[in-house]
This record gives sequence, C-alpha cells and structure tokens, in this order.
Amino acid sequence: MSSGAEKFKGRDIISINDFGREDIEIVLTVADKMLPYALGRKTAEVMRGRVLSTVFFEPSTRTRLSFSTAMLRLGGSVLDVGDITRTSVKKGETLADTIRMIEAYSDIIVLRHSSEGAARFASKVSKKPVINAGDGTGQHPTQTLLDLYTIKKELGGIEGKTIALLGDLKYGRTVHSLAYALAKFNAKIILVSPPELQMPAEIVREIRESGGDVWETDDISSVIKVADVLYVTRIQKERFPDPEEYLKIAGSYKITTELLENAKKSLIIMHPLPRVDEIDVDVDETKHAVYFKQAFYGVPVRMALICLILGEVGWW
Repeated sequence: MSSGAEKFKGRDIISINDFGREDIEIVLTVADKMLPYALGRKTAEVMRGRVLSTVFFEPSTRTRLSFSTAMLRLGGSVLDVGDITRTSVKKGETLADTIRMIEAYSDIIVLRHSSEGAARFASKVSKKPVINAGDGTGQHPTQTLLDLYTIKKELGGIEGKTIALLGDLKYGRTVHSLAYALAKFNAKIILVSPPELQMPAEIVREIRESGGDVWETDDISSVIKVADVLYVTRIQKERFPDPEEYLKIAGSYKITTELLENAKKSLIIMHPLPRVDEIDVDVDETKHAVYFKQAFYGVPVRMALICLILGEVGWW
C-alpha cells in the first residue's frame, strides 16, 4: 500500500470536501482488497479487540448495518447505542457528554445526527476518530464513497461519465456530497428536480468555481438518453418544515420501464435507499437496476475506512 494511506490513521471522516481525489482513490483501492472479505469468501481477524460504536440519533438501516457488518467481517466488535430515546439523552445529556462517554468504550465512533455540523462538533470533542454517518441536510461522506465505488465497479471508471442526480436535491445530503465528489473526477453533472427542490445555489456555485461541469433541468426525458448513471432520490418528507409544501411535489418523478426504453443500454440506476414510489418495482428486474448491489458495496468501502483510520493496512 502506498504511503498515502498513512494520512488516514486517526482521521475523522466528516465531509467529502476534506478529501482530495487521491484520498478517494486510496479508499476505493482498499475497498477492492476488502471485497472478498465482505463477501465472506475470506475471513479476517485484524480488528480483534477493537470496538466500533454506532450512535444514531436518526433512523437508519443500511448505514448502521453495513458499518456493523464491516467491523464484524474484520473480526472486531460493535457497540450499538440503539434507540437514543432510551439513553441518558432522554434525561438531558448533551451531545458533548454523550460522545465523551462513548469514546471511553470505543476505538472508533460512527455518528448520525439530525443537526448539520453535529459530526464535526463531535470530532472536536472526541479523542477517538469520528465518522459522519449523516448530519441533517449536510453531508454523508461514506455514502458518497460507496456511490463512487459502485460507479467504478459497474461502469469501469468515474472519469468523464455523465451523472444525472434526480429528485430531492435541496434536502438530500447524499446528493450534496456526491456532487462535490463527482466534480473531482471531471464528471458531467446533470441536476434534475422540480424548482422547489433544486440543489442549493451555493453548492452549484462552488462546483462550477472548482471547474465542475454542472447544469440544471426539470425534464427527465431529455436526460435519460444521455446519462451513464441515473441517481434517484426520494423526496424526504421528514425534512420539510411545511407538510403542505411536501404534498405539492410528492411523486414529481417516477422511473418506469417505459421511460427506460430510451436509455443507454449501459445506464445504471442508483438510489441511496430507502425508496418510496420514485422507482417502479418492475425496474428492479432490469439490467439497469444496481441499487441493492450499491447497498452491499457499503460493506467493503466501510471496511476500507475502518482499516485506514485504525492504521491496519497491507495485511491483505
């Protein structure tokens, strides 16, 4: 493994903006090494005696379980805080005190929180590495890394691909992080959303200022013919301050097999999941659908991060 891996030791993973392209490529390379272990074809004990804690203030299925699976596949242990309302937070314990308590039991902490900036705050409080598993409408860097890994594995590379991000681009933290990352790989980024759910203007501006190729539309039919990747997101009801605003745009887009008749044969459809009704279930049976495989790819990617952060590299 190159010396570039050394800079990950003890590192917090808070924002994809903290990663250069070389950093991302190191993670994706190590994820390839982890793939047979993630599939159970090989076994590892490199994390024996180490503890990963999952602290989720918001619901999660894939992120929490894939982090747990990643640590277990490496031979380590997982401490799951579980229902946060059944902890001392219910008694008024602050986030700072919760993190200080959990770091005493852990080697690495995975935190999901409803407030943007919570993960960075926790990283300043904790002496143990903190991984951001989603902070409000902010970022979700490990989801971005597994998304990039999915594109690389399914299309053979990321460089220069045309990626359409569809749906809730205003509140969707996964697409915020992914857009920044794709710009580092000279991808063409097409933002498809109703006007009410457009990508925040500052994100679009920052991507363009960094040299990124990005344009916006509300017409999915014009995009489906040129896209290499269609990255679909659900409209996040829980993020809307006004339920009436949500009802106005619920169901704005739906991916169907009829729509895909005009798509490239090589098009892949991704989704961070869970989905509601934005992808018809019939699409699951097409060669385009990779979203369940995408969810699995979170395991080798998160295994790679755990190994890099805890300084266990080269053993494979």
